[in-house]
Formats: sequence, C-alpha cells, structure tokens
Amino acid sequence: VSTTWHSNEDDVYRAPPIDRSLLPTAPRAAREPNIDRSRLPKSPPYTAFLGNLPYDVTEDSIKDFFRGLNISAVRLPREPTNPERLKGFGYAEFEDIDSLFQALSLNEE
Repeated sequence: VSTTWHSNEDDVYRAPPIDRSLLPTAPRAAREPNIDRSRLPKSPPYTAFLGNLPYDVTEDSIKDFFRGLNISAVRLPREPTNPERLKGFGYAEFEDIDSLFQALSLNEE
C-alpha cells in the first residue's frame, strides 16, 4: 500500500507509517471483548441498551437472541403518536452481571 500522494502544487506528502502491532491479528469472534468491567454496575439492575433494532422486533425475538443468558425483562419503547410502531431501540435487563457482560460482548451481532 502506498502512503504517498501529491497535492495540487506537486509537493509530495507522506502519511505516517502504519504501526502493524496495533492491528488485530485474530478474527473479532476469537478476541476477548473490549469491555471495561469497572464501568459495569455493581448491583442490579443490569441493563443493556439495544440500538438499531428493526421495527418488527418482538420481546420473544430479543429473548431468543440472548438465550442461555439470565434475562429478566425486555422493554421496547413505542412511538407516542403511533403505539403500533417501535422506536428502533430497547433495553434488556439481566439477572446477574455475568449475563450482562456476555450480552455486551455480542455488540454488533
């Protein structure tokens, strides 16, 4: 990959070299989740924000996605002007911190 390009004045610019030691060497699924445990709540409720949800998602489909984890509640807010339409985000509450940690490690799934 070339890191050289030219400007309109034909001056040559060089991008800084890429430090390849910072690039991941394993697929995302094989890496440890990048979650700071110190920022997780120390006591209940253990709630995860669920963003970018399809408008036709159901509580059952959320529970199915998190199957194997101790999920205690799902909240899917609806539009006030149209109660049939979801807002596209929600919340999942878990019974224990380990379930919350595992749920957060599914980010972008």
